[in-house]
Amino acid sequence: MITFNETPPKGTVRDWLDQQAEARGERIAYRFTDGAADLSWANLRDIARARAQGLTALGMAKGESLAVMMPNGRAALETLFAGLYGGFRVTMINLAAGNDAITYAFEHCEARFACVGAEQQAQFAATCPDGLRPMPDDLDLDAQVPLHPLSSGDDALLMYTSGTTGRPKGVVHSHSSLLAGGWTTARAHALSEHDCGYCVLPICHINGLCVSVMGCLISGGQLLLAPKFSNSRFWSDIEAGSVTWFSVVPTIISHVLHSTQDPSDAAKAKLRFGRSASSALAPEVQTAFETRFGVPIVETMGMTETAAQMLSNPLAPATRKIGSPGIAIGNQVTILRSDLSEASHNEQGEIAIRGPNVMKEYLKNPDETRASFTPDGWLRSGDLGHKDEEGYVFVTGRLKELIIKGGENIAPREVDEALYAHADVVEAAAFAQPCTTYGERVVAAVTLCAGSSVTAPDLIDICTRRLGAFKAPDTVYILEDLPKGPSGKIQRKKLADMMSST
Repeated sequence: MITFNETPPKGTVRDWLDQQAEARGERIAYRFTDGAADLSWANLRDIARARAQGLTALGMAKGESLAVMMPNGRAALETLFAGLYGGFRVTMINLAAGNDAITYAFEHCEARFACVGAEQQAQFAATCPDGLRPMPDDLDLDAQVPLHPLSSGDDALLMYTSGTTGRPKGVVHSHSSLLAGGWTTARAHALSEHDCGYCVLPICHINGLCVSVMGCLISGGQLLLAPKFSNSRFWSDIEAGSVTWFSVVPTIISHVLHSTQDPSDAAKAKLRFGRSASSALAPEVQTAFETRFGVPIVETMGMTETAAQMLSNPLAPATRKIGSPGIAIGNQVTILRSDLSEASHNEQGEIAIRGPNVMKEYLKNPDETRASFTPDGWLRSGDLGHKDEEGYVFVTGRLKELIIKGGENIAPREVDEALYAHADVVEAAAFAQPCTTYGERVVAAVTLCAGSSVTAPDLIDICTRRLGAFKAPDTVYILEDLPKGPSGKIQRKKLADMMSST
């Protein structure tokens, strides 16, 4: 029987899928809310092997990019594992990235073949460069050809960052770091073969792929995969799937909190915890969610470059600190001063990580790769924060998102949390706008729950009382929706650009 412990997983995704298939056979591994048939470990291994052999017979070389342009579902999952099993560099295309970014990813990764979903055919036609063609319908699934030999350091995954400050960067993960991404999750949350996760985040994003899909592969449990998040189906899916944990983002937690639906006792019967990642979770939202639903939320933090998780709050009875994404589990995290020396406890600096889950490189970008690491191997996250005496990290914001008003640094998160203190605020994001007096001024945008009568002056007043007049926003825009990336993370830069053009 496969087990995992404090040692990072060895081998390749092929090795782990083979071992899980041998150990667990016809036990169900992945289930789907859209009605697709379940996948057992043995079934998934057989499908992955047959398709990997078909791709090899097609002439695909080891480490060659295989583009995947598909939504969450059984077909996407089978394609992901087929590519990993065959030794190809699976290149997940962000369906919400926009045509320019998708075309860039296609060209940059130099893929010759793309696996395209039925509903993505038109978008593929609009973004497909010369030399890239869809996977043939007649792929030989009976090809008896030897697969490429694999080792843990070989390329496994290519995933592009959002590119909010320039061209998207192609993050390359090896089999080793990809497996370690699932392992850090499984270890932090004590996942076992008896657990069933619930994935509503896109697996073209690192959270859905590593936390949920790879976490299931490492733990040998089950995963219930939804096409996307649905507020109306959230609790019913959890009940029907006997879900024990879920991984979402703060905006989803807030939307569930502000819905009129409550989970049944059956839905909560096996649910151990919910997991929050991708951006900071406001303490007021976390506390309100836990109070209303009786479900603990474990706040975490991760990056595409770290195969998702780099920090996590531990489970009870260990200490869980509200407002912190937790401690390093399975890797090391430190705080760096501007001269790259290690900061003292409670001293603010840049959060940096070192461990088995850290990326291999940025594809075809050695300068950016070198610049992202310190000389002694720490990956610089670009996030500001401090670490307390017990090792818990507190994040204050992104270096590139700081609002510099009159020479003083204001972290947007401070303003976000003040806005979330009002019970009617569903989404909130503060950002900078140019100012002739102070250089930059504080501005924010929110969405409100249905029927709310709260006004912008009301929200400014709350921020003034909590933060002082200097940090309070000059303007609060009340919008129907805030721009978000594929994982549900609010995009401040896009919001700032939208508001500057109004």
